[in-house]
Amino acid sequence: MEDAEKVSELFRSVPYEKEFSVLKNVTAKFSDAGHILGSASIRLTIAENGQTKTIGFTGDVGRWNMPIIKDPVFMGNVEALISESTYGGILHDPPEDMGKELAADIVHTINRGGKIIVPAFSVGRTQDIVYTLHKLFDEGLLPRIPIFVDSPLAVNATEIFKNHQECFDKEIYDHVLHHHDPFGLRQLHYIRSVEESKKLNDQKGPCMIISASGMCEAGRILHHLANTIGDPRNTILIVGYQADHTLGKRLVDKEEEIKIFGTPYKRKAEVIVHNSFSAHADGNELLKYITAFDKKQLQQIFLVHGEYERQLDFQSGLKKQGNDRVEIPVRSQKFEV
Repeated sequence: MEDAEKVSELFRSVPYEKEFSVLKNVTAKFSDAGHILGSASIRLTIAENGQTKTIGFTGDVGRWNMPIIKDPVFMGNVEALISESTYGGILHDPPEDMGKELAADIVHTINRGGKIIVPAFSVGRTQDIVYTLHKLFDEGLLPRIPIFVDSPLAVNATEIFKNHQECFDKEIYDHVLHHHDPFGLRQLHYIRSVEESKKLNDQKGPCMIISASGMCEAGRILHHLANTIGDPRNTILIVGYQADHTLGKRLVDKEEEIKIFGTPYKRKAEVIVHNSFSAHADGNELLKYITAFDKKQLQQIFLVHGEYERQLDFQSGLKKQGNDRVEIPVRSQKFEV
């Protein structure tokens, strides 16, 4: 705690697209990566031995035409690029389909008297879902049911979203200008205390519970899953990436028996996956992002932050686009730019 308090005093904010000094002969610039609020790609300019080199790091690349957050911004040309590869070779459903598909699944669950349990990352995914629900209710496409956001971090993050409207895209910004609060539905309840969270177990009738963690590895979502997974009327709605060996991935694979807190549960609840909510660029969107770079200047691409199969698919796509030097580094491997 003492170290953290000392470090917190050293933080300073830097706006997007402003060059700043990191150390002698090294400057950096942040560009909006379009992934979550405040996400950034980084472009470094390094002077060494009479030469200047530019290196870019994509960070997590976002998607185009998603709600709330602006589209990814091109960082500028570089000679070497370190790129994420999370969804290399995989395609998401179009963002414009997310509302229609979500409404159909919610109505289906309501009609059978069930609850909708949504494991969601506190920053980004929770706000996307709440905003999409806001539009669906406004358009009369959903009956009004209680919705609970049971994650203190998500509640705090939503307040940060409200305070940074400069990061909103035009669609949601227009909503705000017309006096709409896209994160504060009349039937939405933000849960902070443990006591309030426990009371949700006694909730009768259809409702939606959005809770963290997004991959179901910890947090309050585990209690909600334990209380609902055995009822076939209920739906577990997966709206984010689930890494291998996580409880979330076992749910995606629709395993018949799931262990929660070490106790086995028969999974009878329906599991539905909505990849249209993903905040990560899919395979085609990653390729689109890379096409902005000048191939004559871009000499090397390094693929990181992805499973090996995804990296291979992304590497193949990049080479088809004419990028010859695409490396998949392994631990301790060294390269010279």
